[in-house]
Amino acid sequence: MYIGRVKGTVVSTVKHALFEGRKLMLVARLNLDGSEAEAYDICLDDVQAGVGDVVVVVDEGSSARQIMGKRGTGPARAMIMGIVERVTVTG
Repeated sequence: MYIGRVKGTVVSTVKHALFEGRKLMLVARLNLDGSEAEAYDICLDDVQAGVGDVVVVVDEGSSARQIMGKRGTGPARAMIMGIVERVTVTG
C-alpha cells in the first residue's frame, strides 16, 4: 500500500472484461516529503479520483480483486481505494 498522486487517465479501447465500467488512472508514488518518486502504476479507480488528487493505492493483486468482489478472476494488481485529505509525518 502506498500514497500517490493521480497524474492522468489511461484510455483503452480494448480491455479485459474485469476492467469494464472502471477508470484506469496513472498514479505516481509519493515520497515522505511529498515529492514524486520515479515509480508509477496504472491503477483501477474505485473512488472516482481525479487528476491531481492524492490517493491511497493498494498494490497487491489479491487485495485489489477482493475489493472488486472478483477474487481470483483476472489481471488486476493496483487499485485506488481512498482519496487523502491530509498526511501527518512525525519524527
